Amino acid sequence: MFSSKLLIVGLVIGMGLVANEAEARLGYTVHRTGNGPAFVIVSGAFEYSDDLLAFRDVVAQDRPLVVSFDSPGGNVAKAMEFGRLVRSFGLSTLQVRAAECASACSLAFLGGIHRFAQPGSIGVHKSSFSDTEGMPVNDAVSAVQQVTAEVIGYMSEMGVDPGMLQLSLSYDSDDIRYLSGSEMTKYKVTTPTLPPLLSTEVEPDASRDARTPDGVQAKAEPSLQVPLARSGSVRHPKGKAPIKASDNPDSKTIGEALNGSSVQILDIDGDWYRVAVSGSTGYMHYSWVHVTEFEEDAGDGRYVQVKSFGSLPEAEAFVKQSPVPLAAHLAANGWFAVTLRDVYAEQEAKDVSNALKAHGLIAKDSMITLGNTYVRKICCE
Repeated sequence: MFSSKLLIVGLVIGMGLVANEAEARLGYTVHRTGNGPAFVIVSGAFEYSDDLLAFRDVVAQDRPLVVSFDSPGGNVAKAMEFGRLVRSFGLSTLQVRAAECASACSLAFLGGIHRFAQPGSIGVHKSSFSDTEGMPVNDAVSAVQQVTAEVIGYMSEMGVDPGMLQLSLSYDSDDIRYLSGSEMTKYKVTTPTLPPLLSTEVEPDASRDARTPDGVQAKAEPSLQVPLARSGSVRHPKGKAPIKASDNPDSKTIGEALNGSSVQILDIDGDWYRVAVSGSTGYMHYSWVHVTEFEEDAGDGRYVQVKSFGSLPEAEAFVKQSPVPLAAHLAANGWFAVTLRDVYAEQEAKDVSNALKAHGLIAKDSMITLGNTYVRKICCE
């Protein structure tokens, strides 16, 4: 049951806590509950100088599904960088009162696709801006405003109500305000769905929906977990993809790889993969690589993407009210891409798209895509 699973995780986290010396730098400890999936405890304070490569290695090696924290906070920018890394890996976050997640740690927690926290386990307060000491007043004010704007943008990106920041600003940096369960729900700090580690197990006799006739098997809901991209092949509309010197479209092209070339994905940096391909090591945009770990595979076919949403309910509602048949796909960035239901040859996709645009049935900015960023179809038959 859910409550017992939570208790087990809480006990494991509690036993795994280290004394204050662990606060000097980030550390990662991987645990498992029985034969279940792995979860990782992140301990220590976030510092600007932290290299998060070690966390990437933990994810690649142990493939955890859930991240939990024992952290007093630290550098706001580094915590947001960590949260974005958690989101890029499709991980969930979980926090129990047996461990601490306060101040900047609350921002790292928000990176989870699914987020669960016990009431009183997430602490917030006004950030301290020691870096502004000694600055002229105008420069200090500008720096504080810039960080505040970045935090608001990050919260919106993670699907959290920025009103949580207003609550945080009510408490000085030497004080802590621990959020109640209702406040976490109000500000969308937690999500309606649980992290997979805590999902209630379905008994064999309960796999049949009570509303379905006898003998009819209920269809399982598709997973919303994004697998870690490890390998793939080049799939580019021009038949070959550039290999870039850095994660920037304007950076120098250091080589090219033909469609079908095997790709080893060494690292993930936002919308870019650091790859080893065709004898070179460089960067490719994630839309140029068909990832082996993803389930979607349209081959040479094209999708017509008409819209994208940050939440599944929004995508489902859009699909169901559309006058044309649509489907929703979980995307590699955790969003949901809505496309025409069918897959087309390249020219056919252009013709169908233009016709539907001309009649106002799909948006003018709908685009044709190979679907490399689609993990699996989620909705709706």
